[in-house]
Amino acid sequence: MSHTALIPSHRKPRQSASKTALRAGVAGGVLSTIAVAGAAGPAQAEPVTQTIEMPTITAGLSTTVAASAEATQQVALDLETQANEDAAAATAAKAAKKAKAEAVRKAEAKKKAEAAAKAEAEAKAEAAERASRSAERTTLSAPSGSSSSGSSVSTASAPASSSASGSAASVVSFVQMQVGDAYVSGGTGPNSWDCSGLVQAAFRTVGVDLPRVSQSQSTAGTQVGLGNLQPGDILYWGGAGSAYHVGVYVGGGQFVGAQNSSTGVVQRPLDYDMPTGAVRVL
Repeated sequence: MSHTALIPSHRKPRQSASKTALRAGVAGGVLSTIAVAGAAGPAQAEPVTQTIEMPTITAGLSTTVAASAEATQQVALDLETQANEDAAAATAAKAAKKAKAEAVRKAEAKKKAEAAAKAEAEAKAEAAERASRSAERTTLSAPSGSSSSGSSVSTASAPASSSASGSAASVVSFVQMQVGDAYVSGGTGPNSWDCSGLVQAAFRTVGVDLPRVSQSQSTAGTQVGLGNLQPGDILYWGGAGSAYHVGVYVGGGQFVGAQNSSTGVVQRPLDYDMPTGAVRVL
């Protein structure tokens, strides 16, 4: 026999699982009773009769975020549209400014070209006029024969050059001194004339007051034939009383008149522009 066989064990016997569960149940019941008693302690406490639910904000927050994103996108689109419009306006303004500058440049170039062409034409006309005037003064043809009055008279039927005297000489001298002046409709001098203004001014130098217009001047004196002209006679073109142009016969088959804006006051032979008739005032 073992020397330890008679020694009693000090270890408690292991309890069964059923007893352990029973004890746990009893302890749980006691604790539950204590808890219920504690909760029911104050007599005035009121029991909870309703449940408060917290609002759900997930859906509202999502909507707000979506609206904010949409608004931000719209602002971006508006800014982009405005930027495009501003760029287009700037481009259009630049193009318009360039086109205007080009138009101004072309207009100025055209104006300069026209001025140069006009100056050249005037210079040529003046040179031709001087040459013609010199030729007329040095080569006066002497007419021969006689003919009746009328518009068909040629320069050959005009009287020979004769020296004017007295008032006629003054009239002839005055109109010849104006050769080269400008023609201006309604002009009465001293440096620009129309046809009747020149004739009126010439006769005024000798104290004769003629009517102002060519129609009246063509009947202001005695009608004379173109084959019997004398220096100082008034020549007219058109009918007597309805003449549209007048001049002064200066002798030698020549007349002086304010012709038009291109030639101004000129001295020309009769066949340059054959007159219709003539009147003698002096």
